[in-house]
Amino acid sequence: MKQKSGISASLGAIVSSLATMGCCLPLGFAAALGTAGASTVFATLRPWLLGISVVLLGVGFWQQRTAKQCAAKRSYLSAVLLWSALALVVGMILFPQEIAGFLADRFAGSAK
Repeated sequence: MKQKSGISASLGAIVSSLATMGCCLPLGFAAALGTAGASTVFATLRPWLLGISVVLLGVGFWQQRTAKQCAAKRSYLSAVLLWSALALVVGMILFPQEIAGFLADRFAGSAK
């Protein structure tokens, strides 16, 4: 049986950590209406989503470790995704407002 290399866990951690700031992205007026409702849901689910991100990162690192022990070939992409997911999740835990502000400033021109 071929071992998973942690890509799915990395992508899951990235998606769940980005979902925590679903209320803060400038997606236009129509999206703002839906996002206003979603922000209340995501605000209450934020600790759970970050917890899921941490658990999925743990699963990803565990899968990479077991793949190395079984002499399965690890892909470079899976390692890069896993470490990128770790950096993103840690950043979302430590600096959520700064990241949301940066993204809002960065994409403010595209909403016009």
